[in-house]
Amino acid sequence: MTIEPDFLDELGRFDAALNRVSTALRQGDQESPRIGEGLTFSDYRRYSPGDDTRLIDWRLFARTEEYFIKQFEEERSLTVHVLLDASASMDYGDGEANKFEFAAKLGLGFAYLTAEENNDFLFETFRERVDRLDTGRSNRGELLNLIDQLNAMEPSGSADFETVLSEYAERIRSRSLVVILSDCLADPEEFEAGIAALVRNEVDVLVVRVVAPDERDPGAVGDVLFADPESDQTRRSYFSGSMADTYQSRLDAHVDAVANRVTRLGGDHVLVDTGSDYFDAFASVWLE
Repeated sequence: MTIEPDFLDELGRFDAALNRVSTALRQGDQESPRIGEGLTFSDYRRYSPGDDTRLIDWRLFARTEEYFIKQFEEERSLTVHVLLDASASMDYGDGEANKFEFAAKLGLGFAYLTAEENNDFLFETFRERVDRLDTGRSNRGELLNLIDQLNAMEPSGSADFETVLSEYAERIRSRSLVVILSDCLADPEEFEAGIAALVRNEVDVLVVRVVAPDERDPGAVGDVLFADPESDQTRRSYFSGSMADTYQSRLDAHVDAVANRVTRLGGDHVLVDTGSDYFDAFASVWLE
């Protein structure tokens, strides 16, 4: 891989605000609907015996002769978890259109802007289990280290979405956004089971599905040998116009099946063509 860090500087064009609700325990820049003493005024309520008298609005008392307590929104940090599929099927596409490289850059973009707003990110790859790459610093030096690790990585093996996502859900203890970057080449029901586990743990989920241009339009004609990168199985077939139409229909149906399951559970799903401009693609997935 050949990810260069220069693209991070150009991400400054994007607003670094994630309007996601967070209930993490340490204070940060994200707002939570939990009412408590904080920095952002929310509303008033009538005073009740036992309330902190320091929160009484005495100016309002002077006008109304009634006691009202100021309420505030606690400002909380948001943890963003970037989960990057590193299975063999992701090693597809030429140059910058390579699915793994393109998805990695999208994930790095999330990490960069998360750090810019003083929130924490975790960056992990997964196949049959999750491998954490970051060291918990959430700064630019961390990002440069991640780029070095990703450039040295070769996607391999297969991804077990149900097991990986279900087990990962159990690790999350605070309000979080989980960004899953993958080609989602799995049984939609297995993928759904993993997403459901995250949602049950009150986690916000964004699935970014990457598709290479050659996957959408293979351009193959005649007698063709197809190879499965995850199983090393091959199959020879005559790829004619009718078969191309069938292939396209099945791909579209699979994309829809995964997307419908994610959105039905309350998550977000975005389809990205790796042949598109990186910044246009990032704009389509960044949550403003």
